[in-house]
Amino acid sequence: MSEPFYITTAISYPNGAPHIGHAYEAIATDAIARFQRLTGRDVRFQTGTDEHGLKMAQKAAEQGITPRALADEMSQLFRDMCDALNVSYDVFQRTTDEAHHTASQAIWKAMEANGDLYLDRYEGWYSVRDEAYYDESELIDAEDSEGEKVRLSPQGTPVEWTAEESWFFRLSKYQQPLLDLYRDHPEFLQPDNRRNEMIRFVEGGLRDLSISRTSFDWGVKVPGSDDHVMYVWVDALTNYLTGLGYPKTDSDFGRYWTLDADILHIIGKDIVRFHTVYWPAFLMSAGLPLPKQVFGHGFLLNRGEKMSKSVGNVVDPMALAKGFGVDQLRYFLLADVVFGKDGSYSAEAIVTKTNADLANSFGNLAQRTLSMIFKNMDGRLADNYQAEAADKDLLDLVAKTTREEFPQAFNTLNLSGAIEAWRRAVFACNQYVDEQAPWALKKTDPQRMAMVLMTLFQAIRDLAICIQPIVPEAANQLLDQMGIDADQRSYAELANNEWYQQLVMRDWALEKPMPIFPRLEMPEGASTEAGKDAA
Repeated sequence: MSEPFYITTAISYPNGAPHIGHAYEAIATDAIARFQRLTGRDVRFQTGTDEHGLKMAQKAAEQGITPRALADEMSQLFRDMCDALNVSYDVFQRTTDEAHHTASQAIWKAMEANGDLYLDRYEGWYSVRDEAYYDESELIDAEDSEGEKVRLSPQGTPVEWTAEESWFFRLSKYQQPLLDLYRDHPEFLQPDNRRNEMIRFVEGGLRDLSISRTSFDWGVKVPGSDDHVMYVWVDALTNYLTGLGYPKTDSDFGRYWTLDADILHIIGKDIVRFHTVYWPAFLMSAGLPLPKQVFGHGFLLNRGEKMSKSVGNVVDPMALAKGFGVDQLRYFLLADVVFGKDGSYSAEAIVTKTNADLANSFGNLAQRTLSMIFKNMDGRLADNYQAEAADKDLLDLVAKTTREEFPQAFNTLNLSGAIEAWRRAVFACNQYVDEQAPWALKKTDPQRMAMVLMTLFQAIRDLAICIQPIVPEAANQLLDQMGIDADQRSYAELANNEWYQQLVMRDWALEKPMPIFPRLEMPEGASTEAGKDAA
């Protein structure tokens, strides 16, 4: 059986419609999952929605509906977004599912059995928007619009003084184990700057964490204390176990969540603390294995500015996908933004980047090559030809890119670096076309023309297989046109030297090729409002 690989997004909080940040995380995680599948791994990919907490209860009250009705409506929007963006999740986990309540109560009981939970009274600062508790030393002094002094969280959100009976988790007990984790396993938290932030935070001292609320009831009931609901982050983080069947050990949990398991959480940098301080401490307490890695990606900025509803620059990812194309949007976000750093986008940037790399370079390369084979060779592949040095050099370069450089970069989550390596190989193919000029060889040396076109056919096949995680729909459309069977598109097939001869032997013929990447035009007015006008 192939080696298991478990990958998750953070689950989205559905008190509002999905925005481009949600789409970016889903697309990046999907690309990693697709890449691992193509390497032959047994991939389990989970996403979902985090539906409990005070924010959801308040939002539902504002709308005059129940929290459950709001959760049902909004969660579906996130599922629809994933489906529209071709996100190949295996499980869409909702925290309102009965199985999730069972899993959350199971990990609670495990932490309690370890002596890490106790009942006391909480008094301190709480941000409803962040669903987070903050120490006095973390707060920011500011003024509101009327000049009144206010206290804000490190995220700039309002905080309020909260006092109520609460269950506490002995987080302080895990200060040194967490520091040991960061030191002994630096790969656990990436990029490095995120790990350094958490080391400084934990070294500053950890206080025990309030993990239940009594002021509202929209959440998972605390076992044995029905007047308490779990702090939303205890509940939310447990979703990663729920989707595997926890606490049943004879379920997928027993395959994908083990000491040797390859477990990767992809999250935004704003929730690193919850995933790399609270979550590993909870797991240590419950006697469960830790994830192998948590990767905190950066934010997407609209023309360099952070998105805000008050500014009016929040972008609907569905509008972007409709206006520019799903594969084009996927390509831009993963090629233009360094994974782990903040990135910026605009309508102009999407059009310019995808036209240059996809329409003009790879799409044009494929269309020119296949059209010449269709017109000049009756759509059939040549047999018994002699390759020259230039042909071998190109195929060697493409092989090095697709079999070494691209996968090496992807395995270290350098997604833009992987795409850049692929783009350089596409450029080399276009340069080869210009130098060999097969349109001229048609008259002077038809046999040489055939060799050039066959070299390009093989290179394009390799490049299309390689780029599948980024632009899955277009890559597969191209491979369909080229007669490459669906079971011959894994990365292992890149080293298969028999595929070409198999096409020749079955007398396969290329039908009239169709362009896979039409040129994009700038939507009218998009220079001022990227996402809105993309629709």
